[in-house]
Amino acid sequence: MMSKAMSQGDRIIQMGLCCPALIICGVFVWLLFDVVSQGISGLSWQFLTQLPADAGRAGGIVSIIVSTFIVLIIALLVALPIGLGTAIWLAEFADEDQTGMAVAVWVRRSLQLLAGVPSIVVGLFGYAVFCQLLGLGYSLLAGGLTLGCMILPLLIGSLEAGLRAVPCTYRINAVALGLSKFSVIRRILLPQAAPALLAGLILSIGRALAETAALLFTSGYVTRMPESVYDSGRVLSVHVFDLAMNVPGGDKNAYATALVLLLGLLLINSVLKKVVNIWAAREN
Repeated sequence: MMSKAMSQGDRIIQMGLCCPALIICGVFVWLLFDVVSQGISGLSWQFLTQLPADAGRAGGIVSIIVSTFIVLIIALLVALPIGLGTAIWLAEFADEDQTGMAVAVWVRRSLQLLAGVPSIVVGLFGYAVFCQLLGLGYSLLAGGLTLGCMILPLLIGSLEAGLRAVPCTYRINAVALGLSKFSVIRRILLPQAAPALLAGLILSIGRALAETAALLFTSGYVTRMPESVYDSGRVLSVHVFDLAMNVPGGDKNAYATALVLLLGLLLINSVLKKVVNIWAAREN
């Protein structure tokens, strides 16, 4: 009787835990259905290869796609080296002495605060520092640098957690074999932490592609084709916002642009997964 009662209780608990997951899946399917059903009619080759016209009501989004790609590449080029180095230091070197441990506490607290800062505040920071202080003005470079600052907490937190999850026996055996610290990190720890790096990259790219408020203050609204990173440019998320909120009759292209954004995110995630898995398998 006791085991039967416990099994029934376990089933009730399991059902209760499944409900939030089903709700999340339902919301995602609802959102995806709405975007696909409303945006598929406006999606075409001309839409992807033409410049915007009539405030975005007509034409395409080729310049918007190029601007988004440039901003994303700049953000990753800035955030990846800094994030990777910081995560390795926090996970592998910070605990070696009291000074390092004290500094690590402040670094982690700073990252936690940075992760909780609203994006519009980060945008104001980017405008004050990159656009005004450094003289970059409204530019794709300023927008990319601002996004790089925003995604640092996600990258560092994910990769540090992945490195710390690697069993200590890997480190002990590597030291016993006479491997240097650098070789241990490059050949053993980083490949083992590849899933965490992949998760951090996916979350970071998702946040960067969906960001609107910070880029309004840094990269600008211009829809023309950028000629360099110092030109102003409009990204996909800002284009969706502008068409939906400020352009009467722009709903159709707004949905089509949102669909392109979702498809681009899925494509980037798939490519990243393949690349990280191939790299981890090669190192192992």
